[in-house]
Amino acid sequence: MFSFLGLFMTFLLLGVPISLALGVGGMLYLAFTDNWSLVGALPQRMLAGVDQFVLLTIPLFLLAGNLMNLGGLSDRMIKFANALVGHMKGGLSLVTVLASIMFAGISGSAIAQSSAIGSLMIPAMARQGIPAAYGAALVAMSAVIDPLIPPSITMIIYGVLSGASIGQMFIAGIIPGLLLGLSLLGYAYWKAWKYNFPSMPRADWGERGRSLVAAIPALMLPVIIVGGVKSGIFTMTESAAVAVGYAFIVGALHRELTMKRLWEALCTTAITTSGLLFILAMASIVAFALTVEEVPTRFAESLLSISDNKLVVLLMLNIMLLLLGKFLEPISVMIVTMPILMKVCTMIGMDPVQFGVMVTLNVVIGMVTPPVGVCLFVVCAIAGKSVIEVSREVLPMFFICLVLLAVVATIPAVTLALPHLMLGAR
Repeated sequence: MFSFLGLFMTFLLLGVPISLALGVGGMLYLAFTDNWSLVGALPQRMLAGVDQFVLLTIPLFLLAGNLMNLGGLSDRMIKFANALVGHMKGGLSLVTVLASIMFAGISGSAIAQSSAIGSLMIPAMARQGIPAAYGAALVAMSAVIDPLIPPSITMIIYGVLSGASIGQMFIAGIIPGLLLGLSLLGYAYWKAWKYNFPSMPRADWGERGRSLVAAIPALMLPVIIVGGVKSGIFTMTESAAVAVGYAFIVGALHRELTMKRLWEALCTTAITTSGLLFILAMASIVAFALTVEEVPTRFAESLLSISDNKLVVLLMLNIMLLLLGKFLEPISVMIVTMPILMKVCTMIGMDPVQFGVMVTLNVVIGMVTPPVGVCLFVVCAIAGKSVIEVSREVLPMFFICLVLLAVVATIPAVTLALPHLMLGAR
């Protein structure tokens, strides 16, 4: 395991793309462990890694999010959030978090949310007197909400790799996502009072009603997805196709989804999907190599040899994931560690859905922490601030995420109560 990680990190330091670093590192690992004869089976393993029907949900949900965003729905959600909380102290900072909660239901990608919300809200907050570094940090941390609320690309990948129910995962992430959103709202409100951030003019009830009506089409997308799956009207993959059709119709009816924007959405989705599936195919090599060498079993046994206390094992596992998340994107972390994670999950007797939400939260926290936090770099570029300046503002909110992570890992009801209530899952 450590020899593979050494090879992998060496390739990354040399500037090799993550997908190639995974594939070449996996092949060299087989060679170093005298399993070179198995290399001939790798093309079949790569094909098997992406030849799964449920993976169709990735391009479909990405396309739905792109169509909704380019169709002007993100602007409508921000206007609705502004009508609700813009008049409060530090109004635009509260609008940022509230808009992020709503945007999470149409995006599925923390990076997309950071870019979409950040490009609108960071300059607006700066013009109102809210420090740009703090505004950027707030946008980045609010993006962590996105992979927890359906549709979530990160949860889809976890479900594919682990065999856990993606439908249950989607529902299980709703409460943790809302808890994180409420916590960030509370922090933003406290920060606004402490530093006397300005507020926006209060919207009248008529304006609030009009902004709600305009935002309803976007707010209905997660309801359609979860409701359709729960009622059995369509499967998870079919729900993604329904989401695309719904997003297209909404954009067309609002006359904002032009042919040029439709083509842009298709191209963006194709490029993003190609990159994700190539990483999955290459990562199948790693999973195969580690399984052949029985690394997951040995690693899990090593953890349990240190302590058989479930809380201690979870603590060590979370520390490992948080550290890996600081250097790798979430999907890469899950792909590299999934064989180990599922073995540990089985050994400590943890529900795979609760375990999946914990893993998802772990890896997306890494997207807003240096040195390789992707969302962090996105907001820094928008704000024109250094990573150090924004990271300083991120730190208090990072501890909020750690508290939520501890709650998710130790209290099953936070993640499992809603799936049990809605789907009868146990």
